[in-house]
Amino acid sequence: MLQRPQRGDPVWIWVLHGWEALSWALAALVILITLLGGTPPGRKLGLLALMAVLALCYALVRLRPGNPVLGPYGYLGVLIVVLGGVSYLGDGFGVFYTVMLTQFIVFADSPRGAILLTGLGAAAITVGGSLREGGQGGVFLTNTVSSLAVWAVAVVMAVLTPRALAQRDERAALRAELKSTRVELAEVYQRQGAAEERERLAREIHDTLAQGFASIIVLAEAARSQLAVDVERSAQQLQSIEQTARENLAEARVLVGAAPSSGVAAGSVATTLRRTLDRFTEDTGLTVTAELADIECDQPTRIALLRCTQESLANIRKHAAASTVGVVLARQPEGAELEITDDGRGFVVEDSQGFGLDGMRRRLAEFGGGLTVTSSVGDGTRILATIPLSHDPSERLSRDPSERQVPGVT
Repeated sequence: MLQRPQRGDPVWIWVLHGWEALSWALAALVILITLLGGTPPGRKLGLLALMAVLALCYALVRLRPGNPVLGPYGYLGVLIVVLGGVSYLGDGFGVFYTVMLTQFIVFADSPRGAILLTGLGAAAITVGGSLREGGQGGVFLTNTVSSLAVWAVAVVMAVLTPRALAQRDERAALRAELKSTRVELAEVYQRQGAAEERERLAREIHDTLAQGFASIIVLAEAARSQLAVDVERSAQQLQSIEQTARENLAEARVLVGAAPSSGVAAGSVATTLRRTLDRFTEDTGLTVTAELADIECDQPTRIALLRCTQESLANIRKHAAASTVGVVLARQPEGAELEITDDGRGFVVEDSQGFGLDGMRRRLAEFGGGLTVTSSVGDGTRILATIPLSHDPSERLSRDPSERQVPGVT
């Protein structure tokens, strides 16, 4: 037995069940007209009794599916008997077969069963109507042709219904698959977002806190070794340790969300880099030459260029054993170009597995920029960072979700 239609079912299923509901309204109308007409009282009583039995059986099967008294096929058997009876009781009552036609489709559980039972219904009204008219051969033939025409419609309906149900099931499967795919995509995006956020935080910690702690260690070692020899120099280094520690504390607060994001307007990056280079010279004593163009850029771009400079200077301090460092910031047609060189020991670029260089590449890639590293053992190192410049600050902000306050950047 077909269940009541659900949202998303094909139109044909809705039409089928709508016709089933309408059939009872039409049957009630025909009965009312018959009762008010000139039909003999005996036939009126018989018609009412047959339709009452049919309605009772319908309610039992439809409202109590699975009841042990009467099943769908039992109800269809009652329907066939009732159709034959009403056809015998009155002229034109064979129309009930057409009215109740959809019930054979709804209550039968297979196309073959629906075709067979509608055929039996057609036979019932043919026999009932022919007996009422005397049972002559011509009458029987005429009624048979009429019943076969209606039965042909029932066969078409019985064939179309499984196709509509298959279409419904296919759509239901597609909707379930789409829902499952959406859930999977949401999970993938969530995992990807979490991984990107972990990577961003790792890069920020490496470029800020880790570098700051490394600087504090170097300065502390230098201050301790010179404490008895050069008190003034040691005091200067202790002051640098204090300043670096304060900056690290500010960085940590930003990373954990305890400090507000930066709302600093776009400005020159040269001042920011000059302050960083002065600190580097003060801490290391190395000779630093700088050519810094006055480039106007937004805050995320300034942060990216600053982080690349800080990472490069940290690598020079830890690994290069250099005596001279050169920094050039220039405006090119395609954007800003930052070049950092040293005359240190150099390294084999292909063998470098450091997190710092990879972090710089990823940071610049977020802005559509790139990083070029040129070095060889004994010949120093050249770092070239390029980054496009946006004339619309909001465009850059939307591309860099990691914008935050950077200590010392104004």
